[in-house]
Order: sequence, then C-alpha cells, then structure tokens
Amino acid sequence: QVQLVESGGGLVQAGGSLRLSCAASGRTFSSYAMGWFRQAPGKERAFVAAISRGGSTYYADSVKGRFAISRDGAKNAVYLQMNSLKPEDTAVYYCAARPDVLLGGGRSTSQYDYWGQGTQVTVSS
Repeated sequence: QVQLVESGGGLVQAGGSLRLSCAASGRTFSSYAMGWFRQAPGKERAFVAAISRGGSTYYADSVKGRFAISRDGAKNAVYLQMNSLKPEDTAVYYCAARPDVLLGGGRSTSQYDYWGQGTQVTVSS
C-alpha cells in the first residue's frame, strides 16, 4: 500500500512555470511506476506523463516538450515540471502509482492502483 500527496499547484500566468510534487509513503517506492493525470471541469481524467520504475518517460502529445516528469528514490517523490503553461493546462492534477511495469506508456487510468487527492493548477491568459 502507498499513500500519495500532491503539492505545488497554484495560479500562474500563461507562459509561466510550476513544479508539482508527489510524496509517496512506504519503503517500496522504487517498485512503483508513477503517472500524472489531469482533470478539467466537465472532462474525463486525462493522461499527462508517466515514468517507469527504471526511469523511462512517456508524455501526452499536448505537453511534450513543455512538461518533464522525474522521480527521486531517496525522497520517495515524483515531480512534474511544467513550463510554457497555457490556459488549457488548467485542471486538477493527480499523481498515481502502479506496482508493476507500465502498460501502453502508462496512459490508461485503470492500470493505476493508488491515487492522490489532486492539486489545482490554474493558468490565466
């Protein structure tokens, strides 16, 4: 079992940057693949980025080249660096954990067993 707590969301102007953090409890963090998803009002939860247990990364086309996912095993944390933010990036961002290899680049919500409570990101134009 792992518990996830996101932080780092907030209000930022278009073109700005934010860094989201996800702190994971437990001593087996290295055995989890991790993902970031987002959900805008009235829309389904959508894939943003994922990182495998070995550090391979995967991105949604909409954020490729602007966002970067990383993990720190010593801190039991995963990060999402978001640059060149756009108003359409506004959403609640969720961290997720999967105690296995990623399937299909980690793009489906159903493969993750654990979720955080989310952190709001608002990008103003």
